[in-house]
Amino acid sequence: MAIISGIDIPNNKRGLIALTYIFGIGLSTSKKIFKNTGIDENLKVSNWSDDNLNQIRKYISDNLKIEGELKFEIQLDIKRMMEIGCYRGIRHRIGLPVRGQKTKNNCRTRKGKKKTVANKKKTIKS
Repeated sequence: MAIISGIDIPNNKRGLIALTYIFGIGLSTSKKIFKNTGIDENLKVSNWSDDNLNQIRKYISDNLKIEGELKFEIQLDIKRMMEIGCYRGIRHRIGLPVRGQKTKNNCRTRKGKKKTVANKKKTIKS
């Protein structure tokens, strides 16, 4: 198995798809990596030479934020939004969907388990 920035890349997949196993690298970024390094994107990871692997590692470490560094930056952005009190920050703080989804029926992932609200008992006057 090839290891790039601490992530095991699957050997049996094409290079283009295999790089997407790294957090922060999607399909378009993966295409950009192969275009700039000059390596064939259809080549399987098991067929990569050590030179190819080192080229990809060097390009990723020099040009991209991935894994822990990217996650840390995202957390800082969320924290900043909560501190300045913008709409998205408030939604993060109270645990509701941030990107405009409806909340009447769905969004259980974000709101958590259902909380049943009991009805008030009606007093009967005689």
